[in-house]
Amino acid sequence: MNPAESPIMLDHPKEECGVLGISTRGDEAARLAFFGLYALQHRGQEAAGIAVSDGRAVRMHKDMGLVSQVFDSSALAPLVGGMAIGHTRYSTTGSNSERNVQPYVVETMHGPLGVAHNGNLVNADQLRAKLLARGAGLQSSSDSEVLALMLAAAEGETWEERLAAVMPEWVGAFSLVIIAGTKVLAARDPWGFRPLSMGRMPSGGHAIASETGALRTLGCEETREIEPGEIVVLQGDVAKSHVAMDPKANLARCTFEQIYFSRPDAVWDGLSVHQARQRLGAALAAEHPVDADVVVPVPDSSMPAAIGFAAATGITYNEGFVKNRYIGRTFIEPTDELRRSGVKLKFNTLEENIFGKRVVIIDDSIVRGTTSGPLIRMVREAGATEVHVRITCPPIAHPCFFGVDMGTYDELIAHQLRVDEIGAHIGADSLGFLSLDAMMGALGRAAGYCNACFTGDYPIPVELTTGTSKQRFDGVLG
Repeated sequence: MNPAESPIMLDHPKEECGVLGISTRGDEAARLAFFGLYALQHRGQEAAGIAVSDGRAVRMHKDMGLVSQVFDSSALAPLVGGMAIGHTRYSTTGSNSERNVQPYVVETMHGPLGVAHNGNLVNADQLRAKLLARGAGLQSSSDSEVLALMLAAAEGETWEERLAAVMPEWVGAFSLVIIAGTKVLAARDPWGFRPLSMGRMPSGGHAIASETGALRTLGCEETREIEPGEIVVLQGDVAKSHVAMDPKANLARCTFEQIYFSRPDAVWDGLSVHQARQRLGAALAAEHPVDADVVVPVPDSSMPAAIGFAAATGITYNEGFVKNRYIGRTFIEPTDELRRSGVKLKFNTLEENIFGKRVVIIDDSIVRGTTSGPLIRMVREAGATEVHVRITCPPIAHPCFFGVDMGTYDELIAHQLRVDEIGAHIGADSLGFLSLDAMMGALGRAAGYCNACFTGDYPIPVELTTGTSKQRFDGVLG
């Protein structure tokens, strides 16, 4: 079954990945990593893994499934050590299969090395070919393994020297956590595509995570963003920083962290994600006003934007959808009857809040256009007299090559249709997308973000194809 047709997968950009690194005084790093990964579960729901070191050996447990499905007390018990890295995965490059589950752990002449990666390298094909030409045995179809094997063979006296030596060869998005010897390391690409932050834990030691919310879950204080091009080295209680590469003049933070990916409690680029989304909603109200009776968000990421839209317009905010938050990604195929029910597996309507009213639905994006129509039909069936749709970003007309599975040109509805045609296709009485200028104005940023999915102006040259990059290495394993 095509994932785009699955009734349990919403029509949003698919999650990236979540990474986590911990260095503590004791030997409970794996248990801390478990709770940290729970806070990053929204970033990837296909697989999870934790690698732990006691300074001598690296032990690992990883598998397909949610964090709660992969780990229990018996799985965590052997993972003894004061250093850990963790990963929760949604596949971008490399298909959804066991061989691509992270972290990757390899033996090197300097001892065991574990790597977990969030992002995509645009030159992974060339790097992979070089490794194969040197006789490297690749076990997966993920560019993350390419990173691990290149680091394992890098020159330098220390792991931070080896990492700094090889980073310039990696072109694209990478936020990494690494476990090696007595150290946990982290690095971020010089464009700053994917988020990565660190904080000091109250019991001693430090943690690194894709989002500040995970650091707060662990009780971290003194949190800060790891800068583009920076390497951080954790060893016991000590944290050291190295500038491996100068940040690029044109930074390229992913705008979708603010729009959709990050949890509302995250702080990134100095911005509260929740407040940023409220401002996006207010900007949307100014740019696309509408006479209506109730503002309804598509839960959960659009709720702050709907609050902002309602506050700016004076239209009543209310919930119109009840979301089944436990269906997530499942490996159980629904029956034909349930499949025909479509998004009703994920949502039901609150008819008393919709009946007889002109409804404004606030959503963060339309990618393929596969779920907006069913949601609108559900609202009409609940008795709405009008249904207007407002989107807190511009139309997504171009695929992402930096770690977000947004589909291909052939799948992106905004690449095929004009805005009015999309509105007719999904059955909305009106449809409005936030403009690029208004979106960046709401964020209070004139530059420093990647908006290539809206504009086609990629911060790094990419090979534009109509095929998916997600499975491009499948069937060509070394």
